[in-house]
Amino acid sequence: MIIVTGERYDEALKERDFEKILFPEYGKNREKLKEFVNNLRGNEVIVTASLELIDLILGKFQGEGHILIYSNTGKGLTFKEAYELRKYLDFDLRGAEITNTEKVSVLFCEGKTDSKFFKASYKKVFGFKEAREVPSNLALIEKLFERDNYELIRNNGYIAIIPSEGNAGVIRNLGNFLRAMEVFEFHVGKIGLAIDIDESKKAVMDSIKGKLSSFHHTETKKGFKVGKTEVIPLLIGSKVDLGPCVEWQKPTIEDFMLAILEGDKTFKKLERAINILYVDLKRKLKPKEVIYLAMAAKKFWGNLEGFYEMSIMRTPKCKVEKVLKESKIYEKMEALLPSL
Repeated sequence: MIIVTGERYDEALKERDFEKILFPEYGKNREKLKEFVNNLRGNEVIVTASLELIDLILGKFQGEGHILIYSNTGKGLTFKEAYELRKYLDFDLRGAEITNTEKVSVLFCEGKTDSKFFKASYKKVFGFKEAREVPSNLALIEKLFERDNYELIRNNGYIAIIPSEGNAGVIRNLGNFLRAMEVFEFHVGKIGLAIDIDESKKAVMDSIKGKLSSFHHTETKKGFKVGKTEVIPLLIGSKVDLGPCVEWQKPTIEDFMLAILEGDKTFKKLERAINILYVDLKRKLKPKEVIYLAMAAKKFWGNLEGFYEMSIMRTPKCKVEKVLKESKIYEKMEALLPSL
């Protein structure tokens, strides 16, 4: 099956010998579109400007032999790539004319707590503010305010901070985003990858290199370069001493948050509660459990992401900066600052 999007679909169709061409979305509600998709056999060519129809088709047909063609460039994505761009990045597969290129960086991180951590840290340490308008470079990534699907901040350029469902999600989004830039011909200056080092730094770097092997790339001091785009790994790998009653298993954003909270008056009062729980539970506490105790002690009844952001914004800049530097992630965050 082939889906054709974009305004130059007639040019794309001239170059191919198709038996069956369908323009099916006009005047049809969702139920009619579902019925239409259920009757597809997989050998049709569909020209459409309906994201609803595209999503239904991508949900049904997942084979690598099916292709979505963006007619404005004549380039294509496999249905798997197109499906993942829709699901994980809310990417508008209909495309658009992008004429202005602004200073934009993208940071893929593991989850929403991580995205709030980096958003607040960039605001506190580097002076970023919330961005109301979306730069043209990111016009194809829909900003869904009701879903809070990504953070967008600005200071002499933009940083989009996008949660990615774990380490594997960060790597997956890197590959799909680079493919989207090729097909839809837009550009961002830098892509950051905030990843926990679960086993070893080498294993994480091998995963990144494996994904980049599909693209022409070179290694640099900061990371990699794909075309004009820098790819910068922000590896989270610092061991934090959390005391004898707290179990440290692997480096995570929670470690940074505990280091930032350490020394806070409320946090100091938790030491007794941690010791009591250690005895009662007959085990060491996990770092995230300590953070939940801190939330209760501060009488913060929101979610974990909100607590991260509030805590960083209420912490002196020098302390946040110190934690970032000691964790060896400050330089990578600085390297990700937007530039053309």
